Amino acid sequence: MKEIELIATSTFGLESVVKSEIKNLGFDIISVDNGKVVFKGDISSIPKANLWLRSADRVLLKIGEFKALSFEELFEKTKKLPWDEWISEDGKFTVEGKSVKSKLFSISDCQAIVKKSVVEKLKSKYDTEWFKETGPEYTIQVSILKDIATLTIDTSGAGLHKRGYRIKNTEAPIKETLAAAMVMLSFWDKNRILLDPFCGSGTIPIEAALIGKNIAPGLNRDFASEYWPCIDKDIWKKERVKALKSIDQDTELNIYASDIDSNAIEIAKNNAYEAGVDDCINFEIKDILKLNVNKDYGVLICNPPYGERLSNIDKVIELYKILGKKFNKLDTWSKYILTSYEKFEKIYGKDSDKKRKLYNGRIKVDFYQYYGLKPPR
Repeated sequence: MKEIELIATSTFGLESVVKSEIKNLGFDIISVDNGKVVFKGDISSIPKANLWLRSADRVLLKIGEFKALSFEELFEKTKKLPWDEWISEDGKFTVEGKSVKSKLFSISDCQAIVKKSVVEKLKSKYDTEWFKETGPEYTIQVSILKDIATLTIDTSGAGLHKRGYRIKNTEAPIKETLAAAMVMLSFWDKNRILLDPFCGSGTIPIEAALIGKNIAPGLNRDFASEYWPCIDKDIWKKERVKALKSIDQDTELNIYASDIDSNAIEIAKNNAYEAGVDDCINFEIKDILKLNVNKDYGVLICNPPYGERLSNIDKVIELYKILGKKFNKLDTWSKYILTSYEKFEKIYGKDSDKKRKLYNGRIKVDFYQYYGLKPPR
């Protein structure tokens, strides 16, 4: 099969997690940069990457890359790229753009020029002057960084965080891709206990269950490239069948999730059912004050309320003091806590073993990591 280049985009701070996922899927990494990992593959890599990547935002097909210092140069070099190999005659395509530190700084002009250039290329391929644009969707992106233009087509459609299971949300849900990354960064495995005492709509425990059962996160949704004629439907079918056969049907998971809000627990249960992991998670309505842990060597991962999610900062401080008193007693447990509150460690009463800067949506957050004792062999 013909070799292609794909780009997995990610939230800043998660590039290494996405890189690790891509390597585990068997792909060769070309480069890692801010917010993206470029890798090699073939046509079957498009469904495989979309179905399996847990922490990436999208999978983009790289069509070409070149230096562009003028609009004429952008037009001519774009026209030389193999758009006709991917976009069907009835394809509906739009162009998105961004430009950073480049001579061609007008994004709207760059979009218009790329659109016109692609149309000219397709005119010569399909010998027509007018396109219906009633077929599958193709979202082209022109990204210009320091005068280097990278042109891609989005193979995913809706962002990869849209797994299809989150029918209802609580007030401040964490993104599915970030929740999955938090679980992977915790080094939790399916043989250990996992606890989320602030589960909200259940995203962290659900993502953990999907990982524990080896369920591909994209199984319950479709993707833009599924409808492209240039990718045989049998290729998609084959990758979906592989994913279904890869599910671990035997392992029993020990995942516990609680929240003080009874409505949140109902939403979490419904979401877990939609994800097909409702039998893997023990949900419970419980105040953090009543949290009682009587087992060892577990992993606690949570996204507790913080400044942007509680109007009263005094409540945040009081909550974090409680967390310190509760969690610091769990010597054998590893604790992973996500918050935007910069003085968290001081209020919690202990410095973290490691801290990673991430983004929860547009909110800058830190992922505080406290390592517990290793379980005996």
